[in-house]
Amino acid sequence: MCGIVGIVGKTPVGQAIYDGLTVLQHRGQDAAGIVTIHNNTFRMRKGNGLVKDVFHTRHMLRLQGNVGIGHIRYPTAGTSSSSEAQPFYANSPFGLSLAHNGNLTNADELKDWLYTEARRHVNTTSDSELLLNILGHELQQTGHISLTPDDIFTAVANVHKRVRGAYAATSLIIGHGMVAFRDPYGIRPLVFGKRETATGNEYMVASESVALDANDFTFVRNVAPGEAIFFTEDGQLHSKQCAENPQLNPCIFEYVYFARPDSTIDKISVYGSRVEMGRMLGKKIAKEWADEDIDVVIPIPETSCDSALQIAQTLNLPYRQGFVKNRYIGRTFIMPGQEQRRKSVRRKLNAINAEFAGKNVLLVDDSIVRGTTSEQIIEMARSAGAKKVYFASAAPEIRFPNVYGIDMPSANELIAHGRDVDDICQLIGADKLIFQSIEDLKAAVTLTNPSIKDFETSVFNGQYITKDIDQAYLERLDALRSNETKETSDKNADSIIDMYNEGAE
Repeated sequence: MCGIVGIVGKTPVGQAIYDGLTVLQHRGQDAAGIVTIHNNTFRMRKGNGLVKDVFHTRHMLRLQGNVGIGHIRYPTAGTSSSSEAQPFYANSPFGLSLAHNGNLTNADELKDWLYTEARRHVNTTSDSELLLNILGHELQQTGHISLTPDDIFTAVANVHKRVRGAYAATSLIIGHGMVAFRDPYGIRPLVFGKRETATGNEYMVASESVALDANDFTFVRNVAPGEAIFFTEDGQLHSKQCAENPQLNPCIFEYVYFARPDSTIDKISVYGSRVEMGRMLGKKIAKEWADEDIDVVIPIPETSCDSALQIAQTLNLPYRQGFVKNRYIGRTFIMPGQEQRRKSVRRKLNAINAEFAGKNVLLVDDSIVRGTTSEQIIEMARSAGAKKVYFASAAPEIRFPNVYGIDMPSANELIAHGRDVDDICQLIGADKLIFQSIEDLKAAVTLTNPSIKDFETSVFNGQYITKDIDQAYLERLDALRSNETKETSDKNADSIIDMYNEGAE
């Protein structure tokens, strides 16, 4: 999962892009990058780390220009490499730069096509660089020295025909402006807003509406599935539907976990949907656990707090904050590598013993993915003196790999894969375990936007919306992840040996 920002302004946009990336930091903590256009040249800074660590004053001073894009990344394959930090750029045609959130499911096919047919070189293993070069190829096919909006929309339409998977992207075209587009299913989010100034309108696109809020842009609307919006350098806006059969099926996990609660995505309040998830789950708990003696409801901070409070109100039980979170530790779900996630849990949370001692507690989390965090938190609750530990998940069982940009590609890593609720309960060490049903989850999320008829829910039911995923694809993805993890471990081991040898010398 990544975050993207793009701005076409009347004054330098570097600081506004930085601010936008900062409020989207929850979407990725591995790398960050900004590209601006100044005097028909790209100004770029990107690297591994948080936004505040990648960009220093000297970098920001170089990021001149009134048009720019930014990106924050976390590695969907479990590896971390500065060469794959975004945005990417290509010199032909015109000069292109692109930032992408999502994952292309036909990446191998596209890479072969780029090499054999389009004669374009790809320098990394990132599918985002593939997307950049495919867009570049389609723009080049127009044969025009100066692109019209229709040229750009034709290029995006051809990208839609060639590319499969999830993608929300924004791209700079030197001498022309910025184009933003979204895959025909609208799997990954993309919004845009406007800010009126004395010299004209400024426009901004972003993964979440909070990035608009941080820069005083007024939310206009979501970019529609399959739509492209072209912003000229002088602030003109053009838009067109570029897909043949678009349909809105957003990733439901955005509302469960990824997005900030103060965001609105596809006319759905993230906060409101999480409150409704709590109400739905509270009703289920009241029905199925009527005989259980729960004393208190405690959330596992922070994503589950809104749902947990509503569960407590529905059950007429006390709500307490039983864990203190160290806010200087990143989100464990998006950390690369299982061992790093495991070590970070104890550093991230500490129990308030008085809230657990002698009580039967109901712990609430947004979801259970690998089970590592849940198991350790239950151990912490028992160590703090809890008599019984019940566990509730605001999302259904995650049983299947995700192929659309979320770091859960291997079924073997998912605690619910091939197991029933009792098996999962035993593995994480709870006295009792309950999950939200997928029907209730959909109902909770669509409460404020009933026009959405379905979501991308493959992690729960194994039904992939792009209809191009089979077992062979999942096995290849699993093998790729295993190889990359081994290469990363080998590199880390080599680094340790090198450091030891240097010290010995």
